[in-house]
Amino acid sequence: MQPKIMMKKKSISASKASLVLFLCQMISALDVPLDSKLLEELSQPPTITQQSPKDYIVDPRENIVIQCEAKGKPPPSFSWTRNGTHFDIDKDAQVTMKPNSGTLVINIMNGGKAEAYEGVYQCTARNERGAAISNNIVIRPSRSPLWTKEKLEPNQVREGDSLVLHCRPPVGLPPPIIFWMDNAFQRLPQSERVSQGLNGDLYFSNVQPEDTREDYICYARFNHTQTIQQKQPISVKVFSMDSLNDTIAANLSDTDIYGARPVTERQPVLLTPTGSTSTKVELRGNVLLLECIAAGLPTPVIRWIKEGGELPANRTFFENFKKTLKITDVSEADSGNYKCIARNTLGSAHHVISVTVKAAPYWITAPRNLVLSPGEDGTLICRANGNPKPSISWLANGVPIAIAPEDPSRKVDGDTIIFSQVQERSSAVYQCNASNEYGYLLANAFVNVLAEPPRILTPANKLYQVIADSPALLDCAYFGSPKPEIEWFKGVKGSILRGSEYIFHDNGTLEIPVAQKDSTGAYTCVARNKLGKIQNEVQLEIKDPTVIIKQPEYKVIQRYGQVSFECIIKHDSTLLPTVIWLKDNDELPDDERFLVGKDNLTIMNVTDKDDGTYTCIVNTTLDSVSASAVLTVVAAPPTPAVIYARPNPPFDLELTGQLERSVELSWIPGDENNSPITNFVIEYEDGLHEPGVWHYQTEVPGTQTTVQLKLSPYVNYSFRVIAVNEIGRSQPSEPSEQYLTKSANPDENPSNVQGIGSEPDNLVITWESLKGFQSNGPGLQYKVSWRQKDVDDEWTSVIVANVSKYIVSGTPTFVPYEIKVQALNDLGYAPEPSEVIGHSGEDLPMVAPGNVQVHVINSTLAKVHWDPVPLKTVRGHLQGYKVYYWKVQSLSRRSRRHVEKKILTFRGNKTFGMLPGLEPYSTYKLNVRVANGKGEGPASPDKVFRTPEGVPSSPSFLKITNPTLDSLTLEWGSPTHPNGVLTSYILKFQPINNTHELGPLVEIRIPANESSLILKNLNYSTRYKFYFNAQTSVGSGNQITEEAVTIMDEGKEDWKKEIVNGSRSFFVLKGLTPGTAYKVRVGAEGLSGFRSSEDVFETGPAMASRQVDIATQGWFIGLMCAVALLILILLIVCFIRRNKGGKYPVKEKEDAHADPEIQPMKEDDGTFGEYSDAEDHKPLKKGSRTPSDRTVKKEDSDDSLVDYGEGVNGQFNEDGSFIGQYSGKKEKEPAEGNESSEAPSPVNAMNSFV
Repeated sequence: MQPKIMMKKKSISASKASLVLFLCQMISALDVPLDSKLLEELSQPPTITQQSPKDYIVDPRENIVIQCEAKGKPPPSFSWTRNGTHFDIDKDAQVTMKPNSGTLVINIMNGGKAEAYEGVYQCTARNERGAAISNNIVIRPSRSPLWTKEKLEPNQVREGDSLVLHCRPPVGLPPPIIFWMDNAFQRLPQSERVSQGLNGDLYFSNVQPEDTREDYICYARFNHTQTIQQKQPISVKVFSMDSLNDTIAANLSDTDIYGARPVTERQPVLLTPTGSTSTKVELRGNVLLLECIAAGLPTPVIRWIKEGGELPANRTFFENFKKTLKITDVSEADSGNYKCIARNTLGSAHHVISVTVKAAPYWITAPRNLVLSPGEDGTLICRANGNPKPSISWLANGVPIAIAPEDPSRKVDGDTIIFSQVQERSSAVYQCNASNEYGYLLANAFVNVLAEPPRILTPANKLYQVIADSPALLDCAYFGSPKPEIEWFKGVKGSILRGSEYIFHDNGTLEIPVAQKDSTGAYTCVARNKLGKIQNEVQLEIKDPTVIIKQPEYKVIQRYGQVSFECIIKHDSTLLPTVIWLKDNDELPDDERFLVGKDNLTIMNVTDKDDGTYTCIVNTTLDSVSASAVLTVVAAPPTPAVIYARPNPPFDLELTGQLERSVELSWIPGDENNSPITNFVIEYEDGLHEPGVWHYQTEVPGTQTTVQLKLSPYVNYSFRVIAVNEIGRSQPSEPSEQYLTKSANPDENPSNVQGIGSEPDNLVITWESLKGFQSNGPGLQYKVSWRQKDVDDEWTSVIVANVSKYIVSGTPTFVPYEIKVQALNDLGYAPEPSEVIGHSGEDLPMVAPGNVQVHVINSTLAKVHWDPVPLKTVRGHLQGYKVYYWKVQSLSRRSRRHVEKKILTFRGNKTFGMLPGLEPYSTYKLNVRVANGKGEGPASPDKVFRTPEGVPSSPSFLKITNPTLDSLTLEWGSPTHPNGVLTSYILKFQPINNTHELGPLVEIRIPANESSLILKNLNYSTRYKFYFNAQTSVGSGNQITEEAVTIMDEGKEDWKKEIVNGSRSFFVLKGLTPGTAYKVRVGAEGLSGFRSSEDVFETGPAMASRQVDIATQGWFIGLMCAVALLILILLIVCFIRRNKGGKYPVKEKEDAHADPEIQPMKEDDGTFGEYSDAEDHKPLKKGSRTPSDRTVKKEDSDDSLVDYGEGVNGQFNEDGSFIGQYSGKKEKEPAEGNESSEAPSPVNAMNSFV
């Protein structure tokens, strides 16, 4: 058959290249990257993206949907043919075409008949660049005819003879599935003796008396219409030789000779196929099924061989008790003679089947889309194979190429079309048809002629980070027509990259096979063709590899000890590592004994189960390393104490009192090894369903040695017992004898039954299958039933194999269904299951929310309202509403940037929401969409709103330059976020004296268009603090602060000069005045003359010394008065006692206990030694002085006296000048020069006072 036209689905960008950084499809002359924005901009001929199958069997009870979807630029229009002629859908009221689609919907449910629409359909998608066509889609309604009535005679067969029960099902479309059951709807058991053939007949190699029954029923299941037809029951009666002889003996005298022949054994005879040879033709890629069924007694065994070869490995399977040979995915190499041999003890029979494998056409090289630029050459190649070899024909825009419009650039050469010097009018869609007697192939491939300047699709300034000594791949995704040439440069003005140290890929990617530290930098990619040139810059950073510098080591530890593994790492400072510890390649046990530190793992109270391999894994975003060590746990050294151990396993297990659902198990305990047995654990093995797997059954106390066990039907039980004491569990006992329980109906139904649609027109029913022992018998199946909820409808049921899913097709979109799943086996059904509610598949919502309103609350917040959509149009579970909003324009700036859409989701059926974080003085757009489990519905029309002005951000910078005696120059940058129209700048400033006290505040208003200002009439050598902010009509923004100093008046100060050794690179200036600006000049004199340079700096402010002013402090005067008063009282008391003649050894007591107030005290007793206040030992805190008018904090200044002195040994004298030391230390270093080395002390003052 050679159809008129055909189609193979193909996209302009359907495959992925190997490189991660650049995905594109190699299409002959040009690469078309997978960039959606680019594809939307390029003109493109139509491409069929979706279509119905070639042979489309439809349900006559449902609407017929013939799919045809296509894409192109501009969007294509669609038309159809039926049986080779134009199909005018406008003239048939039952036929509609979906909007923006070519899919046809034929309305059968409202009076149409499916038979009236049988035929061959074909879709054409067309735009200005060409026409693509679909396959020939053959529409046929499914058929499930009834069985023809026939009179069936009972089959009376002698024991041992063969028998064939013919099914002869009605011819349906598609063919039915055949199976044999009895009146109780139980499948008839099959074996090597009794089996069903491929044609549906039931074959008996030899009949036995137990085959007698009257309800052999053949069923035909038509899956497409979900109907089952049954044949009239067939009766079979088997006569045994004993009963036949008894009947004859009752009717003959003793003198008669009688006796029927006994059951005799017979050598095999083939029931099917007949004769000694036959032939079979199968198509390439299909499944080959060969069958041999033989009669004989004893029952023959079937064996298969291939003459002159071997059966193909991994593709050969035997079914139906080896009566059927199955070979999957056959090819021409599988042709040959296959022999089946039926053998029993009396002989053998054989049959040879000659198999020929033919082939429908299959692709060797399918034509691929071709994108060319004007003047280029290209080829379309269409190569297919088959048996017999297919013929190749070409079409252009759906018309045979022989009668298509002439194109001078095109030449057809068999299976190839050659294009030379193409022009834009050469764009078209070509169809390749490969046909033979077994089928056909068709592929659409377009030729698209484009003239496009180069474009680089890789984002600008993209950052790549790579570990040193690893490959670096720098992306330069590009497109252009003609195909652009790509060049790479390092840096902005670097030379072109060449050489073996670089690899240049065809897709534009630059590869540095071994990136080193010096590979770091900017790389520029340049793409050029005859229509233009463009370039893009990317950044490359090379990171240090992560290394484990101290790995965990092998450890041997005694039981109950403590062990630690180290894992010390070295990594790149910009990468954040994470450390994971594993035990035996799995997570660490959830045990508080395992302590994971920063660079180690510690295990406390080690036990035997901690034995194993411990691995440290270090991960960063760029690399991963690991190291492992083994831990061996050994027993503690032997001690004379009693040895406690796990108990020995129980033994002598015995089963008694066997019942259908219970049995009694008894055993003898093993030695408890000095630790009493606390309990016994009983486990069982199911040798029928899970041999070798032991399951927990129950536990009993350690004093009990018998237990009554509950059993399940159809389980081959074995039991074992494990003893447990405080030390641990014993080894399991030897298994008990096996006990097979009888089969029974299932006790329970599947759990977790759900109904959730995966497509808009289906219902997927799932459940958790029963475990093997839960089946209670052989032949486990499930009866799946469903009906639409709230509709007066009967249950639809189907019996499926032991699976966990069933798909109901052709359902309405998102409607509730009642569902139940019932288990059954060969003995019957489980109890009636409970019903659950499910829903058929969801589809995208149909309508957008309406009446969208926006209420702007303030400059950064808005409230959006909308009307909810009708629930019927949601077509699924309502998830909520999504608000898409994005900034269109900033009204205060003209800069453009990438539009980033933001999404806010409001769960449930809400009708309003708040939009936070808006930028002031900007134009925004938004739309609202409703969402369900399938996705989002259409968007509402975009709503435009504006935010009002706000206060601006702080100026981007404030810089003070050009200091003079009485002026400073201020320069500033406008705010990064004006948030409105700037009206002015506000400058405030005030002087700061040597003690950080602030002077009067001056305020100046500056026009908004200014960016600098010269402040004049300032005081020389004075520090000023500036506060600067911008204003809009709404108000003032955040301020920025800065400090600066005017320079010293050189005319009022003489230069001081110091001679410095020429080998030194620094010099310490002493005796400077705090809080004063100085100009310093450094000059060098040599053979080339005298050269110098200058700079201006300021000393820090002076701190008020507590030592200098202590004598004027009120607390100090009060303390001194109190001390003097105490001494005066003491002297008076001594004088009175001496006048009374008493002996008072004042001298001795003074020698023994010196007055603590007139000797220096230790630093650690908290009293006076050398006077020092606690706060004088530390730098004063920033901003420690707070003027009454306002508080000023200077973030980059330290007001410590240490910072203004020479190192840490600076101290002030009473006049504020430096004296040797500023320290609270008890031992003083010698002072420099002839300055005083000791500050005034309260102790000296006290001694003087006394």
